[in-house]
Amino acid sequence: MRSIRTSAPRRRGRRRTLAAAGLVAALALTATACGGSTDDKAGPKKPGPGTSRAADGEAGSSQVPADIADRLEEHGIDVDQWKAGGWRDWDEGKWLGEAKDYVNPVIEGLWKPERMRSAEEADKTLSTKDATAARGAGDPEPGPVEAQAEQTPYHDHAAPVGKVFFDSPEGTSVCSGTVVKDVNHPGRSNLVWTAGHCVHAGGDGGWYRNIVFVPAYNDLGRSEAELSGANASEIAPYGNWWADWAATSTGWIEGGAPTGGAGAPYDYAVLHVKPERGDKSLDVDFSTPPADGAGRTGAWGYPAAPPYNGLRMFKCLDTPGRFSLASDLPTMHRIGCTMTGGSSGGGWFRVVNGETVLVSNTSIGPTDNTWLAGPQLGRDAEALYRNMSRTYGGR
Repeated sequence: MRSIRTSAPRRRGRRRTLAAAGLVAALALTATACGGSTDDKAGPKKPGPGTSRAADGEAGSSQVPADIADRLEEHGIDVDQWKAGGWRDWDEGKWLGEAKDYVNPVIEGLWKPERMRSAEEADKTLSTKDATAARGAGDPEPGPVEAQAEQTPYHDHAAPVGKVFFDSPEGTSVCSGTVVKDVNHPGRSNLVWTAGHCVHAGGDGGWYRNIVFVPAYNDLGRSEAELSGANASEIAPYGNWWADWAATSTGWIEGGAPTGGAGAPYDYAVLHVKPERGDKSLDVDFSTPPADGAGRTGAWGYPAAPPYNGLRMFKCLDTPGRFSLASDLPTMHRIGCTMTGGSSGGGWFRVVNGETVLVSNTSIGPTDNTWLAGPQLGRDAEALYRNMSRTYGGR
């Protein structure tokens, strides 16, 4: 979650306009069980616009597809050197930012439990003064809704939510994410919805590195003391799923800023994930959260900034209102919620036609942590999602 300021960031290029119909691209939650087993038999396909493929290989191997190796070579990047620590070089010439340049070679064993626990929240917050001064169409600020701890085990009681870990120039970082149905491959999914700022720095940076998704992180909700010396299976019961494909909006890539900026209404992303070892699919069998009425929306995530520590999943339920940073930007959803940074990218759910669907994700919030705002998911978001499913899903 990022704090927002209303001063407009430097913009590069032309933003795509997102349709304002908030539920046009409501994404159904997957209803199928983590640790799936169906082998992927899909043949290679060309990446589509606005998406990128990560370099991948079998466990213990540095083999990558020839086109990815060629692309890395064009930027002066050697795959073996990258895996040996070259990924820590964030020099401008090595920090790839174009949609087509995303690469994420699997580094087996990188995300150990202690490294996950050391990750800092990817915060996108604005001062209370700036939030109050936001311009454009909007509703009164909601009252704070105290975040409630989710019941454990999470795989029995929560939406299919987990943690998204990644490396940035500032160090190890963490967000939240949600598995969504792969519309072209019913019954199984390797698609994860999260925030754009959890995968890409926006207008003044590039793609983050070593991005992994950990479903049902700390599934039993154990305390820090209880997790002392815990093994990987206790922290990540379904393993680490590397994001070998990623897509975010042009609006975020061009307009995203440290506090959200003009990219905030476009702050969403889709990941295609695969296990650290092998080629299994992510078949998820998590229950969907109960709804408290047709107008109610719930936000789920792993808040990591104080007073939270990132170890447990929390949720907020509220009726959303509108929030706008500027008159020339699309309005966003806003709910009262005390979750802090680390909950960024976590899914927002409501019931539509009797089905629990994802309708937004946490993007920004104020520094006093009284509410959250997330993008409306219109035609552009739907196109991004369907392209990811069509081109990379089922692999």
